[in-house]
Amino acid sequence: MDPRGIRGADDFSDRSTVGLKREKGEMKLHGKIAVVTGASRGIGKAIAAGFAREGARVVLAARSEVKREGGLEGTIYETAKVIEDLGGEALPVRCDVTDEASVGAMVQAALSRFGRVDILVNNAGVAFSYPVIETPLKRWETVLKVNLTGAFLCSKAVIPTMREQKSGSIINISSLSADERDAGIVPTGVAYGVAKAGLDRFTYGLAVELGKYNIAVNCLKPKEPVDTEGMRFWAGEAERKGWASPDKMVRCAVFLAAQNASGVTGVVATDEELRLWHGLGGV
Repeated sequence: MDPRGIRGADDFSDRSTVGLKREKGEMKLHGKIAVVTGASRGIGKAIAAGFAREGARVVLAARSEVKREGGLEGTIYETAKVIEDLGGEALPVRCDVTDEASVGAMVQAALSRFGRVDILVNNAGVAFSYPVIETPLKRWETVLKVNLTGAFLCSKAVIPTMREQKSGSIINISSLSADERDAGIVPTGVAYGVAKAGLDRFTYGLAVELGKYNIAVNCLKPKEPVDTEGMRFWAGEAERKGWASPDKMVRCAVFLAAQNASGVTGVVATDEELRLWHGLGGV
């Protein structure tokens, strides 16, 4: 496939993966159950490992069960192995976030195994960088379905249990593509930007609806490009020099995962903004 075609645009390496903390009292997410979509690689993989380091048990939801020749690196089982090597617990579940039945089965698997869902990270994403005139309807619809409809379906599926628990945190992973008026540093295509702009608006609306149930809904996006498996298809090695690691995104995701509606909710922000606003440390 042409490297400008459909690719997982939310991909990170696992460079930030380190061992689990020994003291449970130090873990910010001890006892929490998290669902992370797009968890086979990239942002999803990094956040899933970061949650595990903070004591969460993690459901890894993605379509990637086996590596395909010529495809991107990473599977849900490889991410599970990373978490298990850290001493954490992971449940890999194949899931197509654009299919309501598949999403429902994934959430049911999480509930059957762990009995609850405390955190949802809507991270699954794809992009298509051709000009609009060269974009087939099928590709346009795929980008919107994965990035936006997938977040809708996954959120809808976990809301009943979070509402019953009277607590929860939903984190939508967006992009500066939602705000850019030009092609941006990495041209990910109009459809991707449109879908992420919709995800930002979805965050505001859902936060209003779920506040009375003590469920936080926030949106997190990287301030700068991150060197990931997917992004390597968009930019050469020289262009990627100086790109960010996943560290800030992971720290911010952990912070947001610990929120409920009495804390931070209804926010659409970059990792750098959250770092500065809430003293999350790092550079």
